[in-house]
Amino acid sequence: MSIKREQGLKQIALAIQIENEGVNIHPSLFENLDYKNTYLEQVRSCFDWNFKNWTTSKLPAGFRFSDSQFYSAIYWNPKAELSIVEENGKFFLIRGSDGKDLAEEIQFERKPKFYNKLTSEGKDMSRIVQARSRGRLAITYSNECSLKDKGLDCLFCNINDTKRRFEKVDNISWKSPNEIAEVVAEGYKEGYHGYNLTGGFVPERREVEYYIDVIEAVKEHGVKESEIHGMACVGAPQDLSIIENYKEAGYQHIATNLEIWDEDLFKYICPGKEQFCGGRENWLKTLKHEVDVFGKGNVRCLFVGGLETKESLLEGLETLISIGVDAETSIWKPCIGSALEGHRSPETEWFQDVILKNYNLLKKYGITYENHYFTRGESDPIALLYRLDGETLPWEKPLELIKSA
Repeated sequence: MSIKREQGLKQIALAIQIENEGVNIHPSLFENLDYKNTYLEQVRSCFDWNFKNWTTSKLPAGFRFSDSQFYSAIYWNPKAELSIVEENGKFFLIRGSDGKDLAEEIQFERKPKFYNKLTSEGKDMSRIVQARSRGRLAITYSNECSLKDKGLDCLFCNINDTKRRFEKVDNISWKSPNEIAEVVAEGYKEGYHGYNLTGGFVPERREVEYYIDVIEAVKEHGVKESEIHGMACVGAPQDLSIIENYKEAGYQHIATNLEIWDEDLFKYICPGKEQFCGGRENWLKTLKHEVDVFGKGNVRCLFVGGLETKESLLEGLETLISIGVDAETSIWKPCIGSALEGHRSPETEWFQDVILKNYNLLKKYGITYENHYFTRGESDPIALLYRLDGETLPWEKPLELIKSA
């Protein structure tokens, strides 16, 4: 793969724009893609990130720029400025109706072999575990959150509404530790290198027992503990000693997503996390303790970028990154079914600036691409910036930069 640096930066900017504004694909195109044998489809097992509801046929999960193999997820928006079109059997990302100022050739993401396999109980493996780019597996053990029943949902979240719309369409249900392990083992045979286990709040907060059961089952299916690279995405526990249990069970990475840095806004946007997890201060104590237990760079904290001021967000990012947390901003989308549906996120340029500053903070405090890969993956804009700066992992093809004339 060879690319000029300025072209790589342009593609990263386009990926950020797609996440913030979406991309249009006419249904006649994506309805006819060969999902059975070739292309990776979206499975709405946790959140639906698309800008419009679509249940008639499958949607493609993402694409890669042909010259760099940089990845962008697909967030479908029929009103988006950017579109994907087909011409002579090839696909292009264009801007506007004629695409004269932009015509990036792309390739839809390929599906792994296990997507066409069934578990020993006859369930579709692709509905148990999802591929998130070429290397990481995503598992949502529960596609609902009990905070909604208490009227304490995070205002940006649509996990419960996603279940309402897609439970039958995507055949999503609670997953047992054994069936998760069975699919993870199949994925590892194909070269995947880790998994992220997450879900909504479950009644009685019994995450720790479930997470331990999953990793024990993965080991029973023949995966060496040193090769699992499992990440547990959990809420802040009242008893911090629980964190050691995840480490002792074999998890090498952990995530506790604070979401909002501003203290008052955190209480308003995330009322359930405030009331059931000891408040914001306990979240900060948890993240610090997780670094002590798991080590620098092995703890992730995501912020929902765009819900607070840039100054506040960057303060939170630097505070956590400076103590060894891989803290990152996501791009807030006013999701269908969330309390903030119909609101607007900041302009794309706002996110481009924040993400670049976020990346520079990670580099400043020594959070490596390897750290980032095992806590987030290789498919978000920050991972692409690491790749553009020459960092790579043993199973990846190095990116060759072409010097500008």
